[in-house]
Amino acid sequence: MEALNLIESFIQTAETGSFSAAARRLGLTPAAVSKNIARLEAHLGVRLFHRSTRKLTMTPAGEQLWADASVPFTSLQDAFERAAQHDGKPSGVLKVSMAVAFGREYLVPLLGEFLQRYPDIVPDWHFDNRAVDLIAGGFDAAIGGGIELTQGVIARELARPCVIVAASPAYMAGRPMPAHPSGLAELDGIARRSSTTGRVRAWTLRNQIGEEALAECRIRMIFDDPEAMAHAAMQGLGIAFLPTPHAAPWLESGKLVRLLPGWHAELSPLTLYYPNRKLLPAKTRVFIDFIVGAFRERRLAARFDAR
Repeated sequence: MEALNLIESFIQTAETGSFSAAARRLGLTPAAVSKNIARLEAHLGVRLFHRSTRKLTMTPAGEQLWADASVPFTSLQDAFERAAQHDGKPSGVLKVSMAVAFGREYLVPLLGEFLQRYPDIVPDWHFDNRAVDLIAGGFDAAIGGGIELTQGVIARELARPCVIVAASPAYMAGRPMPAHPSGLAELDGIARRSSTTGRVRAWTLRNQIGEEALAECRIRMIFDDPEAMAHAAMQGLGIAFLPTPHAAPWLESGKLVRLLPGWHAELSPLTLYYPNRKLLPAKTRVFIDFIVGAFRERRLAARFDAR
């Protein structure tokens, strides 16, 4: 098993490009990973990485070993995992990334049913509004939008959410409902700052016949979280441009009303990401099937599509 541990440290370092990232995936210290690589190099009699204070790159020998060993090693990991399953049932720690509010509102309520079906799986769910590196982070799956598709990652579309304009009935009381995006200019707005660029988001709305219009309002406040925007809108503080997963519960309860029902802004599809492996671990496979089935049974795709 020692040789497998050395190979695993090498493969994780090759995939992530650093000892630190490999260490996080393996639950080791960077020093321990570096030591494993050095022992493997000594055993093989070749250098696998060029090391510098700024960069870690593979040597030609390292590139060759990675090409020859990565696929067989993954197959061996799958074999070990299947052999370790309890009575053939899916088991193990399931590491999944998801956005904070979306995960809390839509995925945590599914957890009880999932655990009832698969009691030997231990969910390790990471709630983060930033896109993660599925491979470097060692995730079994991720649910979100706009994650870069790198080599070794598969994307399965779950729904096509969009951005709509909403406000509380109290805020709109006594105000005329706008018939066109230009009418938003007379209303107070709860704007959103992009966590990626730091800029205030500008939305171009589109209607069903393809007309487009820039949506502008009097910016009253700026948030970087859509859930907080929804709560501010429910307090009657202004209109908000909300992704449909964040707006849907409040629109259905009547705490928010939709403005410009024929208009929306495009968003990246809500997607389930997972590693491209010939033999997925059973825990990952059943999770994928469960989430896809839950979206279908609860008609979440239709609920999020406000076009």
